[in-house]
Amino acid sequence: MTGFWDLFWWFFWVYVFVAYLMVLISIFVDVFRDHGLNGWAKAVWVVALVFFPFISALVYLIARGRGMSERSGREAGRVRTAQDDYIREVAGASPTDEIAKAKSLLDAGTISQGEYDLLKSKALAR
Repeated sequence: MTGFWDLFWWFFWVYVFVAYLMVLISIFVDVFRDHGLNGWAKAVWVVALVFFPFISALVYLIARGRGMSERSGREAGRVRTAQDDYIREVAGASPTDEIAKAKSLLDAGTISQGEYDLLKSKALAR
């Protein structure tokens, strides 16, 4: 039984260590993402996190946790907007939009019925 519990505690402490590293990385990212902090304040936080990592991480999360959450949410929203814009740009117009544009060109006399049918079949093939 000793082998099982040793393995259990080893996995537990590895999990705790990885979680702690993720918290530290999140704090470092937030320190440099925050435009409200000047360079000296950022340097103080970095030095504190390097030399007193556990206590300074707790202090940072308590003192600046709400702002950290807000900055993270704004960044996620910015990334989501950029991703949605890119998807719309790459996807192009919907088949309905393409057919409507082709119909307006046909009605204006810019294209012939054959060209309209070709554009319509291409739009429906997507």
